[in-house]
Amino acid sequence: MKKLLNTLYVTSPNKYLALDGENVVVLESNEEVGRIPLHNIQGIVTFGYIGASPALMGACASRDISLCFLSSSGRFLARIVGSETGNVVLRKTQYRISDDEKMCTVIAKNMIIGKIFNSRWVIERAIRDHALRLDVEKLKRKSAFLKDAILKVKLCTDTQQLRGIEGEASSIYFSVFDDLVLQQKEDFYYKNRNKRPPLDNLNALLSFSYTLLANECASALQTVGLDPYVGFLHKDRPGRMSLALDLMEELRSVFADRFVLSLVNKKIVSPNGFSVKENGAVIMNDETRKIVLSNWQAKKKEVITHPFLQEKVEWGIVPHVQALLLARYIRGDIDQYPPFLWK
Repeated sequence: MKKLLNTLYVTSPNKYLALDGENVVVLESNEEVGRIPLHNIQGIVTFGYIGASPALMGACASRDISLCFLSSSGRFLARIVGSETGNVVLRKTQYRISDDEKMCTVIAKNMIIGKIFNSRWVIERAIRDHALRLDVEKLKRKSAFLKDAILKVKLCTDTQQLRGIEGEASSIYFSVFDDLVLQQKEDFYYKNRNKRPPLDNLNALLSFSYTLLANECASALQTVGLDPYVGFLHKDRPGRMSLALDLMEELRSVFADRFVLSLVNKKIVSPNGFSVKENGAVIMNDETRKIVLSNWQAKKKEVITHPFLQEKVEWGIVPHVQALLLARYIRGDIDQYPPFLWK
């Protein structure tokens, strides 16, 4: 199993990354402000546009260290990857499946079952933990709808039909998302999902967390030798990590959404850490971004029991476990892809 190492997050846009021996060096105005040995990290995520040296890019590629560039607002820009890993037969099989609507539907159905199941249990967990503060009957109705949606997914015959059910289930889930915000409701409210750009504090946190999760899933897929850009539910589009988006569907609610809710409900973040740009976009300041990333790293180190393997793993390993299970299914080692079903 992959060892969970640290990810280096460079949050300020005026930092340049360089290589010095076996260390990544962070520079500001040609002055060193930090360094860390490459063997201590599994990935680098940098926010801003100044960039990194070709020597560091090459060192990261040769050591299978993910180097991801994001804009200052957290929008994905690019990833540096090395030579393809894994069996070429695995990737060729993946490409054949992506062109087969029936096979795509078989895999995508399990992923969406995982997504809806987990979304339902986020609601059920909220009912269990905060029954006195919530409209339980309302939440129970939404939970029942999601339970029925899982049955509909099992009867799907194509991905277009599957997307329709998934979209409706997602709408039902997010219709009560604001109810799950128990603190700071005046500043962290949910009216609708908006992105590119996010228009309120909560959507800014969600978009940022989804970007981090997508990057984790892409790295996991590359680790097992799959192509993160060729998906089964999300179809091919230049520059889009379609399979990474497929894989993260079942992890959105239990990993990213619950993480965001905990930041708000525990008052780890405050409205003072957000600002509105002229175009209405809401962005986090550097200090808030650091707080979010620090807690994201801590979240990744929490230990859970994987529902399929029945083994204790860290949350940060879950995308790698799911990528490995997907690769095993594509190779024909197991009969079906087992989604991550959390309770």
